[in-house]
Amino acid sequence: MPRIPGRSPRRPDPAALPDPVAVDWRPGPAASPADPRTRPGWAAGLPAAGRADRAVIQAQLGRPVRGSVAVAARCRYGLPLVIRTSPRLEDGTPFPTLYWLTCPAAQVAVGRLEAAGWNARLSERLAADPELAAAQRQAHRQHQAQRDAIERLPGDPGVGGLPGRVKCLHALYAHEVATGGDAVGRVVRRVVEPIDCPGPCVGGHGRPAAPARPRTS
Repeated sequence: MPRIPGRSPRRPDPAALPDPVAVDWRPGPAASPADPRTRPGWAAGLPAAGRADRAVIQAQLGRPVRGSVAVAARCRYGLPLVIRTSPRLEDGTPFPTLYWLTCPAAQVAVGRLEAAGWNARLSERLAADPELAAAQRQAHRQHQAQRDAIERLPGDPGVGGLPGRVKCLHALYAHEVATGGDAVGRVVRRVVEPIDCPGPCVGGHGRPAAPARPRTS
């Protein structure tokens, strides 16, 4: 069954995308350095997702939800957009990525940047821009501190390929949406938003939403 009603999100021509080196990564004037979402204990304090949210997340992902999760951000329809995962799965397997993007439309939007080679281009930008690199190291430390507040993993594994390189734009975008504190994720956010979402991806009781019917009047 389709998860996106009516139509799929549009996939613009990659040639129409901006140069990833030219997109501003700095926070906007309204951003607050004291945003509580960036504090180490913020993620740990999120309430565990209830049965209804877990059903929605399962429908969005197309697979069972693994481990303890919490909703870290919601879309304009009130559905989970980003979840906070657990540093370990039920069987004890380490799971280093704290924030996970669940919205199918957002996954498509970020995926088109990866398909256009943005991971490599942003890795090159990090290597060439000391200010951006410093901001991203701070974002990475913040991400790890929030994960450590739940459980510290052996070896302090990185997230999204950082700090050495940009490996997963989905993870960095999810971190930015959840906390507002990820410089590379902010570059992605400024390109993909507003997300081209055709409508709620999941209907009642966690079922995929039915295709939208055209108006007759």
